[in-house]
Amino acid sequence: MTSPLDAAGRSLEDYPRPSVAVDTAVLTVEDGQLCVLLVRAADADDATAWRLPGTFLHPGEMLSDAVARSLRDKAGVTGLRPQQLRVFDDPQRDDRGWVLSVAHLDVVRADRIPTTARIRLAPAADVPELPFDHRDIIDVAVEALQKRYEASPDPFELMEPAEPDGSFTLRELRLTHESVAGRRLPPDTFRRSMRAELVETGRLSHGRRGKPAELYRRRTD
Repeated sequence: MTSPLDAAGRSLEDYPRPSVAVDTAVLTVEDGQLCVLLVRAADADDATAWRLPGTFLHPGEMLSDAVARSLRDKAGVTGLRPQQLRVFDDPQRDDRGWVLSVAHLDVVRADRIPTTARIRLAPAADVPELPFDHRDIIDVAVEALQKRYEASPDPFELMEPAEPDGSFTLRELRLTHESVAGRRLPPDTFRRSMRAELVETGRLSHGRRGKPAELYRRRTD
């Protein structure tokens, strides 16, 4: 069936179409550093074999389904909730041809990411040489994550609370935020910026170094 003609007298088939891909920056904290998940291309042995998990969009497929498929098949992770970041549309970004990439971001705890010979975590500030514009995608993803962490306490729950009920000390929370920010955060300033989003539990921490500290939970109302 031929598409209707537009004002220029052309049908949809008359216009060249780019391929559409999805690439996902999965960020996490490991050993006090903000890290990104990288996968090794199955058919590549060179130095740029490492890259973000991604795939081409299949006919009739939604972007979210393509992202889930690429993360499952290439990174071995499921149950994530990726969010769209932006479209990377430089016509020269892929030497294989005209390819648009709809970049996504997801953030999970490191214990949900399997590591194998073809799956690794790399410090986001010091990734190896990557193909295409994957370094730019990581930079955009990190900036988006840092803005979220400036506004609210551990919104992606990267911290592993030491308490069974999920409560935590301000120091534990601050250390997680410092890992995301990549820099030290003054304790007093951090306390003031987060205090309105926290609820006191009325209990103190025990079994840690130093004197017991007050425990908090995130405000949910």
